[in-house]
Amino acid sequence: MNRLIGPFAGSPALKHWRSGLFGVLFAAATVAGGTEMAYHPDVEILGETNRSALSYQPGEEMVYTFRVNGAGPAEAAKWFLQYTRRGDDGVSSSGKAPASEPLTVKTSLKQPGFVSVEVRLVDADGKPVLRNERNSSRIAYYAGTAVAPETLADCGEPADFDAFWTRQKARLAAVPFLGKAECKPVRSDKSGTVYAVSIPCAGPRPATGYLCVPANAKEKSLPARIVFFGYGERRQTVPAGIPRGELTLYLNAHGQELGRDDAYYKDFFKSIRSGKYSYAFDPEENKDPEKCFFNGMVLRALRGLEYLKSRPEWNGKDLTAAGGSQGGLQTMWAAALDPQVTVAKPSITWCCDMAGTAKAKRLHGSWRIRYLPALDYYDPVFMAKRIKNAQVEITRAGLGDYTCPPSGLAICYRNLATPKKSIRWVQGSNHGFVPRKSEVIVWRADGAKKN
Repeated sequence: MNRLIGPFAGSPALKHWRSGLFGVLFAAATVAGGTEMAYHPDVEILGETNRSALSYQPGEEMVYTFRVNGAGPAEAAKWFLQYTRRGDDGVSSSGKAPASEPLTVKTSLKQPGFVSVEVRLVDADGKPVLRNERNSSRIAYYAGTAVAPETLADCGEPADFDAFWTRQKARLAAVPFLGKAECKPVRSDKSGTVYAVSIPCAGPRPATGYLCVPANAKEKSLPARIVFFGYGERRQTVPAGIPRGELTLYLNAHGQELGRDDAYYKDFFKSIRSGKYSYAFDPEENKDPEKCFFNGMVLRALRGLEYLKSRPEWNGKDLTAAGGSQGGLQTMWAAALDPQVTVAKPSITWCCDMAGTAKAKRLHGSWRIRYLPALDYYDPVFMAKRIKNAQVEITRAGLGDYTCPPSGLAICYRNLATPKKSIRWVQGSNHGFVPRKSEVIVWRADGAKKN
């Protein structure tokens, strides 16, 4: 394991998340009397710890220091740093201090696990100070530390995990697609052609998405990539550009028809919900691993991979899966269930260690699927054990991300069977926010440094 400190640039997956349904939204843009609210785009909170964030021993004091950067003295004098400490020990505390001087928070953890210290900039009335009018606009810092995170273990997988997936693959194989897939060009230019594809699939809907084929692509000449997207109820749009030198399929998570009108998508997204629950969240559906929403999503992911591999342009050897959040979850499914995937790049992977809160009392945020044993078949921490040869790069794990808790990401990394694995921890980052500069810690199985 190696400790690196440096700036972190946002990834495409992060940009996708920020535009998604579950980005953090702040509706109020005015104050009493209709006065426009002031925004502070250059103000930020900086944080540091007295040791590298993942290096603490049981009971050792963790010292967090936070300060406001980019604010003038008059502004800072009106603001406060408000913090909340939570942890895998179940302990919570909070407080605030004037923003005109550094805030120090001291804590500890007796057993292996994580601590979260979230700090927000607020005014004298406790209202958040905002960076801008867009998503993730609160000025905040989402710090985390850990005791022996590399020792954390999963809560146990189903005894018939592999047999279950053998049955699901048999269901998929029973639905032929060669010669039956629809592939319609929707845009062509000098860089290549974008096709709307619909591929027959087991489950309730076909696998759909946009396939990008570079111009003049020759038979067996291109590596292939499948790209998965984050959670949300959004129509999929035609990609803005065509990746050079690569056959790329942007796969829809839901099997929605492409290029339809607003009325279709309104009805479609209503149809995939279950009563009062957004898709994938219904506990009744999630009691049965073959009836839960994730089942069809996995089958569509596997069918998308099969379709890519059937394309004459594929070189037959290089196959990458990538995505963030829900897309990271799908990436792990792809790499675990299709041994021909050579590279997997999940980011802020959703649903790791779903049993962890219920069985091990690990900290989790409020936006989560209620755990039921049937969900274990879809958990990336168990999928990781089936990834034996692919190169897996977990491109971001936020130390303050409790939509996808760091404990789950640590277990997922530990369980990866492949020797070609890495994970990039980012201090101060939650699910949708990455500080402009913060501590970055990279674990690699080979012990090499990554700069």
